[in-house]
Amino acid sequence: MRHEDTEFVGGPLDGRVLGVLTGMTGQPPKVYEVPVPQEDGAPPVVHVYHREPSPGPRAQRRTRFVFVYDPEGNRPGRGPAWPWSKPS
Repeated sequence: MRHEDTEFVGGPLDGRVLGVLTGMTGQPPKVYEVPVPQEDGAPPVVHVYHREPSPGPRAQRRTRFVFVYDPEGNRPGRGPAWPWSKPS
């Protein structure tokens, strides 16, 4: 399986560069979820990150993509936008 080093911005993984599995296209997933277990046996807290292109010129980038923390934990709820699909 292929990995790509990807930088995380914000949240509990801020500043870390981790190897993230890539898909068939060679890109990391659009949404990355990090479950953090609770000590008291409660359900784990899930931190949500969204993939964005790395800012700045290509020569100054550490990685191709960055995962930006979403404190509200919004997950995209739609798939591909086909022209014949009804809007939701």
